[in-house]
Amino acid sequence: MLSDQDIDFMGKALSLAATHKGLTGENPSVGCVLVKHGRIIGQGVTARGGRPHAETRALEAAGEAAAGCTAYVTLEPCSHIGQTGPCAQALIDAGIARCVIAAIDPDPRVNWRGAAMLQEVGIDVTTGCREDEAVIIMDEFFNRVRMSRN
Repeated sequence: MLSDQDIDFMGKALSLAATHKGLTGENPSVGCVLVKHGRIIGQGVTARGGRPHAETRALEAAGEAAAGCTAYVTLEPCSHIGQTGPCAQALIDAGIARCVIAAIDPDPRVNWRGAAMLQEVGIDVTTGCREDEAVIIMDEFFNRVRMSRN
């Protein structure tokens, strides 16, 4: 169940994502906020050009403090190896306790796989927090994935 705090911290992640809309190449502009004891300990947005991803940048900012935190991510963490390792695995390796996801990634290489990876190791996953807002920010990415399926 989502709390008012979840909605507020996802708002911060959405604000971060909006700052790089249209600047991340083929990748969506994703925001990630890491929270521990009600305080932001790390945050990141997908870099210009698409790499590094938001989760990687937030984890780097938080360092070891990320263990036991909640990650607020505007798009499901990737689960495949592309030019970088999977963000879902990076979150697992950092020891996060919970992940709140705005939108599930429509890319067939990810689509529920990132969330499943997190759940398989006992991380509490909540999806759909402010999903409509996230999809609007990442509309170009969502449209491109839909078009590639047709």
